[in-house]
Amino acid sequence: PATAVTVGDRLFLFDAGTGVERQLRAAGLPISGPTALFLTHLHTDHTLGLADLIFTSWVMRRHAPFPIFGPPGTRRMVDHLTAAYAEDIAVRTDGLEHEVPGGWQVAVHEIEPGVAYDSGGVRITAIPVRHGSWRVAFGYRIDAPGRSIVISGDTRPSDSLEVAATGVDVLVHEVYPASRVAPEARPRYMSPSPTFRDCPNPAGSLPSG
Repeated sequence: PATAVTVGDRLFLFDAGTGVERQLRAAGLPISGPTALFLTHLHTDHTLGLADLIFTSWVMRRHAPFPIFGPPGTRRMVDHLTAAYAEDIAVRTDGLEHEVPGGWQVAVHEIEPGVAYDSGGVRITAIPVRHGSWRVAFGYRIDAPGRSIVISGDTRPSDSLEVAATGVDVLVHEVYPASRVAPEARPRYMSPSPTFRDCPNPAGSLPSG
C-alpha cells in the first residue's frame, strides 16, 4: 500500500509499501522525496518500503528532511532503520559517492487524532480507526482548494471514518474480496462479529487487513 496525492507540485504520500520508489517512478512522480509522508499504521505491508523511500530519495539528490507523520512507534522504527544503515550512510557521505551530507535525514512526528498538517492551503487530518489489535491506527482526510479526499487505511466499519468521509469528492477505501480468503485462513479481525457494527456490503468485500 502506498497512495500519492498531488497538490500542484507538492507530493503527499500515504504509507510506504514494498517498491514505493519504483511505483512513484512508474507514475511519473518525483523520487527525490515527498513533501510529507503519512503512515496509517505500522504493519509491515505498509512500511517495508520506508527505508527505500528514505535512502533512495537521498541518492536521488534529496537535500532536506521531509516530515513523516505516524502513530506512536514511528520514531523508533525510523531510528532503528537509520542505525541499521549507518555504514551505508558513512560510505555514501565520505566515500566516492559524495552524496549530500545529512540528506538522508527525516523529521518524525508521532501524532494523535486531529489536524496533523496545515500549510499552503492543504490541511490533512488524522482519523482514528480500528484495525486488529493496533492501539493506534489512522485514516486521513486531505482538504485542498476545491478538492477533498479520504484515505481509509486498514479498518473495520468505522463511525469516525464515515463522519470524516461525508461529502468528500473521493474515498479511497481498502477492501479485500471475500472470495480470495478461505474462512480458515482469514485473520480474526476480518471475520464478522456481534461486536462489529453491521455494514451493507453488496460487493461481497471485507474491510482490508
